[in-house]
Amino acid sequence: MKILIVEDEPKAGDYLVKGLQESGYVADLARNGVDGLSLALEIDYDLIVLDVMLPQMDGWQVLARLRERKETPVLFLTARDDVADRVKGLELGADDYLVKPFAFAEFLARVKTLMRRGPVREAEVIRVADLEIDVLRRRVSRGGQRIELTAKEFALLHLLAKRQGEVLSRTQIASMVWDMNFDSDTNVVDVAIRRLRVKLDDPYPLKLVQTVRGMGYLLEARS
Repeated sequence: MKILIVEDEPKAGDYLVKGLQESGYVADLARNGVDGLSLALEIDYDLIVLDVMLPQMDGWQVLARLRERKETPVLFLTARDDVADRVKGLELGADDYLVKPFAFAEFLARVKTLMRRGPVREAEVIRVADLEIDVLRRRVSRGGQRIELTAKEFALLHLLAKRQGEVLSRTQIASMVWDMNFDSDTNVVDVAIRRLRVKLDDPYPLKLVQTVRGMGYLLEARS
């Protein structure tokens, strides 16, 4: 799941990105309204976290322009706590409104809630053969045995599972699991796939992570 943070305060932006990545999300960061709107229109995010007071273009303007073309869920995150501001944000098309300062646990709970309400509700549990992925709890098991994954390994597995049976190129995987400026010449995707296989496939006779030479990887149970 890919989230865009539009936040001009450096510490707050970096904190949110780090927290979301540690929770298994892919997070991009824009530090002004113009860059935020450009990314929001160019890339299909699952959620946008939008500050109101932004340089170059404020959050109200970003949301109004976004709603002309997209219905991506938006969570306003702002120090402005007037009722009039909250009403304005919701009337412009925001899906939720969280006032600073806030507890990260509450922020994360609201993110998960908005994800469940998204235009295309995502499956909470994905199964491939005897592999089970509990998306909300971030738990993976195979044959009933718990498998411990890092946040990035979970994001990689979740992507392959959501698009099971579909070959994804290294560049596609890199853009959706790593940041948008990922250097596709590195072998980080191959290394991550190897690590995932060690945990996911090596102990079991049925292999799920498949390689298509010259094209990429897919998750599929092959007899």
